[in-house]
Amino acid sequence: LKLALSKGRCLVFASPQHTMGRAIAAAAATGLCVYSASQTFVSSGAPASPSPQAPGLRGAAAAAPDAGSFAGLGGMTAAVASAAVGAAAVRAAGVARSATAVKKKGVRVVEGKEIPWNIFMPKAPYQGKVVPNDVHPHTLTQDTGDANWETTHVTFEHGGNVPYIEGQSIGVIAPGPDKKGETPAKIRLYSIASSAVGDDQSSKTVSLCVKRVVEVDGEYANREVGEDKPDKAGTGFPDKKVYRGVCSNHICDMSPGDDVLITGPTGAEMLLPEEDDANVIMLATGTGIAPMRSYLRLLFHDKAGANADGSRKFKGLAWLFMGVPYSKSLLYDDEHQEYTKNYPDQFRYDYAVSREQKNAAGQKMYIQTKMAEFAEDLWELMQSPKTHIYMCGLKGMESGMEECFAPLAEKNGMVWKEFAKSMKKAKRYHVEVY
Repeated sequence: LKLALSKGRCLVFASPQHTMGRAIAAAAATGLCVYSASQTFVSSGAPASPSPQAPGLRGAAAAAPDAGSFAGLGGMTAAVASAAVGAAAVRAAGVARSATAVKKKGVRVVEGKEIPWNIFMPKAPYQGKVVPNDVHPHTLTQDTGDANWETTHVTFEHGGNVPYIEGQSIGVIAPGPDKKGETPAKIRLYSIASSAVGDDQSSKTVSLCVKRVVEVDGEYANREVGEDKPDKAGTGFPDKKVYRGVCSNHICDMSPGDDVLITGPTGAEMLLPEEDDANVIMLATGTGIAPMRSYLRLLFHDKAGANADGSRKFKGLAWLFMGVPYSKSLLYDDEHQEYTKNYPDQFRYDYAVSREQKNAAGQKMYIQTKMAEFAEDLWELMQSPKTHIYMCGLKGMESGMEECFAPLAEKNGMVWKEFAKSMKKAKRYHVEVY
C-alpha cells in the first residue's frame, strides 16, 4: 500500500473479503482511486468500451464520472469507501478539489459528452502518410481559366491515432517558410471532409477538401517574375509575380507515400445532433462543403449509419445548398446524385452557380438567391425544434440568410436576427465562415 501511495497508483481489490478499512481510508485520504472487483477497469493503454450516448451530440462518448467521486462503486465497497472518506474528510478535501480540476488529455466535454480534442499539438504533431483514395481523383475540379481553379481531395493515413467525429477539423503543418518567414509554417486548420470512419471505413484515414490558393500580380507575392514553376496540376505563371498559399499548395502537391504533420482534432461548432429524426439544412460555398460531405457519408453511405437490416438510422431530411462560381467547380456531385437516387424522400440538393446562372429577376445565382426559391418550405422547416442549420464557407452567407428570410420573419411577426439568435441559443444554428 505504501508503495502504491508513493507512486500514485490505483488500488484494485479483488473481493470484499480483503482487509479494506485501513487501505481505503489511506487511499481516500490521499485522493487514490479505489475499485471493487465488479468494476471494469481500463488502463490508459487499452481502448475503453463505448459508452451509451444520450441525446444531444452525435458520435460523442458519455463523460466519465467526476474523478473525486465514488460513482460506480457497489455494495460493501461503496459503504466502506464512504466511511473512509468521512474519517479523512479534512485531509482529503484539498486532494479531492485537485482531482476534480484535472482534465483528461485528448478529450473535451461538450454538452456533457466527451469528444476527441487536440490529441496532437503543433509542438508534437502526428506524422501521417498520404495514401491513394479510391473514392475520388486527386483533383476534383476542372480548369476554369482562373489561377486558383484547382480543388483537391487528399487522404492521410493516421493508423487510428487521430480519431475525430463529423464536423471537426485537423491542422496541417507545412514545411514553410510562411508569410512571416517561419519554418515550419504555422498550422492551418482544415474542415474534415470524411466521416469518422474515413473514406475507406477503416477508422484509420482522414480526408481533406483543399483549394489551391494562387494569386497572380496581387499585392503580395512569394514568387517573383521568373520564379513560379508548374504545380502538380500543371498550372504555372513564370512571367508573373505570384503568391501561392503555403499550406494549400503543400497539400495539393502531395502524392501517395508523402509524410504529413497533423494536429488536432478540434472544433465543436459544427457537430451533428444526436437525434436520428433531425432535419439538417446545409449551406456551403466551395470547400465549405467539407463538413457537409462528412455528414452525408455517415447519414447515407457508411455502415456506421446503417441498421442491422440495412436501413438507415437517419430518419430526417438533409437539404444541401451549395454555391460555386462555375459548374466545373462543383464538388462531390456524383455522391449527391447517388444519395438523391437512393433516398429521394430524405435528401435534396440545390446548386447556385454564380457566374453561369441567374434567377427570374436576372440576378446572379448565389446561395441566398437559390434558397429564396424555396423560402416558404425552408421557413416552415426552421420552425421545428428538430431542424438544424449548418453554414460553412464565405462569410457573406450570414447576411444572405437575413436577405432571404427577414421578409418572411416580419410577415410572421418576428425579427430575423432575433429568430436566428434564438436558434443559436437552442444550438440549432451552426456557423463556420471566413
